[in-house]
Amino acid sequence: MRCLPQAALLALLALPAAAPAGAGGDVEAGRRIYAQGILPDGSPLSGKRWDNLVVSGEQAACVACHRPSGMGSVEGDIQVPPVTGNALFGTGDKVVATMDPRSGKSFNMAHEPYDEAFIAQLLRSGRRGGGPPMNVLMPRYEMRDADMRALLAYLRQLSSSWSPGVTAELIRFATVITPDVSSERRAVFVDMVRKIVAQKNGSTMVAGHGTRHHMTSAAELVLGTERRWSLDIWELQGPPQTWGRQLDELYARQPVFALVSGLGGDEWGPVDAFCDRQALPCWFPSVDPPTAAAPKYSIYFSEGVALEARVLAARLCAPDARAPRRVVQIFRDATGGGRAARELSAALESSGIPVRDRPLAGHDAAALESSLADLNADDAIMFWLDPADLALLATLPVPAAATYFSRELAGTDRMAIPASWLPAARVVYLYELPDRRAANLAYFKAWINQRHVPLVDEAMQSEVYFSFAFLTDTVAEMLDNMYRDYLIERAENMISRREGAKAEAEYYSSTQSHVRTHPGGTDGAAATPADSTLSPGLRAQRLAGSAFGKRAGTSSYPHLTLGPGQRFASKGGYIARFAEGGALLADGEWRVP
Repeated sequence: MRCLPQAALLALLALPAAAPAGAGGDVEAGRRIYAQGILPDGSPLSGKRWDNLVVSGEQAACVACHRPSGMGSVEGDIQVPPVTGNALFGTGDKVVATMDPRSGKSFNMAHEPYDEAFIAQLLRSGRRGGGPPMNVLMPRYEMRDADMRALLAYLRQLSSSWSPGVTAELIRFATVITPDVSSERRAVFVDMVRKIVAQKNGSTMVAGHGTRHHMTSAAELVLGTERRWSLDIWELQGPPQTWGRQLDELYARQPVFALVSGLGGDEWGPVDAFCDRQALPCWFPSVDPPTAAAPKYSIYFSEGVALEARVLAARLCAPDARAPRRVVQIFRDATGGGRAARELSAALESSGIPVRDRPLAGHDAAALESSLADLNADDAIMFWLDPADLALLATLPVPAAATYFSRELAGTDRMAIPASWLPAARVVYLYELPDRRAANLAYFKAWINQRHVPLVDEAMQSEVYFSFAFLTDTVAEMLDNMYRDYLIERAENMISRREGAKAEAEYYSSTQSHVRTHPGGTDGAAATPADSTLSPGLRAQRLAGSAFGKRAGTSSYPHLTLGPGQRFASKGGYIARFAEGGALLADGEWRVP
C-alpha cells in the first residue's frame, strides 16, 4: 500500500491509534504493521507490486497511501479508497468521502461489506476474487495468518467511531491563550472568536431545525452533516511548566475535537506537547512555534523566527550576493532573541561566513552602542530586538554595515526603528507585503468593520479570521467522517486549492453590487458611486480587474501550502526595505530557503 513519498510522512508513522476494542495485543500489532511496516516478530512487512518492484518495511506500510485515518488519498489520477472499519466491514453507516477535488464528492462505498477471509485473499493476491489485478501500486503482501489477524483487528476499529468532542449535532472546540499575552491583544482575540462562532452557529441548520443563511457544501446539505460549534476559551495561568497539567485537566473535564487558533507569547511548547500527547489537532494558532518543533498534530502558519533566520541566510549566501566579512547578531535572550540567533548561526554554519553573537546585558542605549563597536561596511548586523530595544537606537549613529531587523520580534509593521535608520534598514518579512495584501484581506477587513472589531494587530487578527474560515470549509468537506487525523489530512489536501478558489470567488463577489460593507479609509483610487459603500480592500479587488489571478489566497501570507506530514503552511519570506514615507517594499524576490 505504498504510493506517496516516504520522507514527508515519517513524522506520521508513529501516530497513536484509537483505543483498542477488545484484543488489544492484536490491535497494537496491527497498528505497527499499518503505520510502520513492522510485523509482530519484528521483521519488515514485505510485498511485491504488479511491476515486480519489491517493497518492504516503511515502503510497504499501508499508511503511506491510506493515511493515518484510513480514509485514503489521491495521487494524480489514482484514488486510494478508504480502509476504515466502516468502509471495509460495514460496521457503521456507509462511508461517503471527498476524495478527488476534480470529481466532487465521491459516494464511494460501492461494494457489499467484506469479510476477513476476502480481505486476506485480496491483500495476498492483489485481486478481488477472480477479477483483474488492483492498481499497479498496490503490493501483494507476504503475511502469515497471525500477521493478517493483527492487521485486520486494527483495520476493523480504525476510524470506526467519531473522535471525542463530536456528537450528531455539535462539535466542541477550544482555543488557548497563554498568560504572557497583553490585555489588549487578548481582548480583541476573545471578541473575534466569540463573534465568529456566533455567526457560524447563526447560519447553521441542524437536523432540519432553523434556517440556513449560507451553504458551504451541497453534499453537506443533502446528507445533513452540518453541526453547530461550541468553543471553550482555555486561559492558562502561571509558569509554562504548569501548563501541561492545566491543559490535561481542562480536557478531562470537557474533551474537544480540536484546538482552533490560539494566542501566545514567547512560549508555546507545552501546548504543542499536550496536543501530541492527546492526538488533538491544533489548528493554526497565532504563535511562534516551539524551538526545534517537529509537530504531529499542530499546524502552524510558519516557523516564525526560525524561518526568518533561514530566509536571511539564503539572502546572504545567494550566488549574486557579496558575502559579508562576518555577521554580528545583537539580541536579548529574554525576548526570544537568543533562540533566533541560534537559528541563524545554524543556518550559516556551512556557509563560511563567521557569526559573532553580542547579547545585550543592559537596558539602555549604552549597551547597544558597545555592541556596535568596530563594525564597518564589510559586516552585516542582524538585530533580533523587540520594540523597546529598537527605540533605543534613536540616539545612536547608523553604522556603515548592512543592517537587518526581525519583523517577528518587532511584533508589528509599525516597527520602532528610528527614522534615521530607515533608509539603510532591511527587514526579514514573512508576510505578503502591505501594498499587495489589501485584496487578500478585503473580506477580513469588511468583517471586522461590520462587527465593530478594532484593528489592533492586523497580522494576528487576519490569522484568527483565516483559521476559523478554513476550519469551516474543511469540516464541511469532511461530511460525517469526524476523525481527528482526517481533519489534518483534509487540511494537507485542501489548503492550496481552497485558497486559489477562495481568492477567485472573493474577487467575483467584490464586483457584484450586493457586496456592501461599512466604508472606512481610502485606497488612493477614485470611487464610483457604486463603489462608495465598499471597503478599501474590496474596491482594490474591483479596480484590479483580471489581476485577481495574481492573488494566491485570502491570508496575510503570499502562499500557503501543505503536503503529507508538513506542518508549516508558509515556507518563505521577503527581505523588505522602507520606501520614502515608511512603506515596506520588496528588496528582492520571495525566497523559500
